[in-house]
Amino acid sequence: MTSALSRSPAPLVRPLMLASVTTAAEARVCLAAGADIVDAKDPLSGSLGALPVATVREIAVQAAAAGRPVSATIGDLACEPELIGVAVTEMAATGVDYVKIGFLPGSDARTVIADLGRRDVRPARLVGVLFADLTPDFGLIAALAEAGFAGALIDTSDKSAGSLPDLMDTARLTEFIAMAHRAGLFAGLAGSLRIDDIDALCRLRPDILGFRGALCLDSRRTFAIDGSSVQRIRARLDVACGTTARAAG
Repeated sequence: MTSALSRSPAPLVRPLMLASVTTAAEARVCLAAGADIVDAKDPLSGSLGALPVATVREIAVQAAAAGRPVSATIGDLACEPELIGVAVTEMAATGVDYVKIGFLPGSDARTVIADLGRRDVRPARLVGVLFADLTPDFGLIAALAEAGFAGALIDTSDKSAGSLPDLMDTARLTEFIAMAHRAGLFAGLAGSLRIDDIDALCRLRPDILGFRGALCLDSRRTFAIDGSSVQRIRARLDVACGTTARAAG
């Protein structure tokens, strides 16, 4: 599965539901409950904690069997071209469709983005992640597009600080989505999202809404995925945003 996510204009179309998982078993639960994308990530190792490549390969196999795309993070790494370049190359080789890279403020992100644009990690595509609680530089969106990234995602770094809408207001989120779309990127929103956040966020027309904690037992992101919680998020998305989904692949 190598093509980019495709966006649809009005009328309102349901964003893709991304479910962050830690194992192939969790991936199976989320896929069976209707997740559109599985995202390989270790919540015990930071906001974008990386799983072992062997585990990511197993998750990628589960996603491929279900005909769904899979993404993976490379970890909360220092923004150094060679360090990130090697991590992206290794993660892309696991068979994932998308590799997510976080960019912290104050770092030489543009140099890293340009370096990644010169690396051939096909068929994987790259997604840049900015952090709502760390004064994100939306100017990086143009750099991501120029380097050939597929998408941009706004997330949160401190998962104990609240949900994304608590940390970034609607106007700013709308600006992020609009800038990503104008640059030809898909736009994703994540960061301790709760079921009650879904209605308002759908109205902003993101391409992806990402979940972890809301899918887990006791809504704790470090706990195991709970199938019934995944089903509740799936159902709320269908009701709030319409049952016609964006294309994924």
